Amino acid sequence: MTAANTHRVILIDDDAVFAAVLARALTARGFAVDTASDGAHALALVRAKSPDFAVLDLKLGAENGLALIPELLAARAELRILLLTGYASIATAVEAIKRGAHDYLAKPVDADQVVQALLGDDGEEADVPLAVHTPPLKRLEWEHIQRVLAECDGNISEAARRLGLHRRTLQRKLAKRPVRESGGAAH
Repeated sequence: MTAANTHRVILIDDDAVFAAVLARALTARGFAVDTASDGAHALALVRAKSPDFAVLDLKLGAENGLALIPELLAARAELRILLLTGYASIATAVEAIKRGAHDYLAKPVDADQVVQALLGDDGEEADVPLAVHTPPLKRLEWEHIQRVLAECDGNISEAARRLGLHRRTLQRKLAKRPVRESGGAAH
């Protein structure tokens, strides 16, 4: 990719480490990358830099990435949006496409998956409809349990109550190792 046809992408994610790693990997693949950790900064960058693509996290701290999609498109109608989430679901994918996202990937993702989602197989911008790549149900359950446990500051009894599980059942689930995904994608 020459400087004249370099694609500009904005990464919108509140996980600074993930954003830095993905930004470095995309830069190595010829993209010009800017990062934002919240909606206001992302909108300002879209208006100032006119990126071709946005890679948007579903959860931006207290903000919801889905709500940001129409605002990003209002700022730049040609923007192609890839929504990333650690909490994949069909309902979220449907809502994302209704709001204007072009693709949807479940974390963890690697830079090659992101590039493919942005450009398609042949390196040209993809015109394919939203593709949902959901992890196995057991993995989603594990991630949900971990999120609820973190929200409860590690309190097993409170997490079990919120999850509608008996405390011992939750302890058994936590004793098991998380479900591995095929392919072992890392960022």
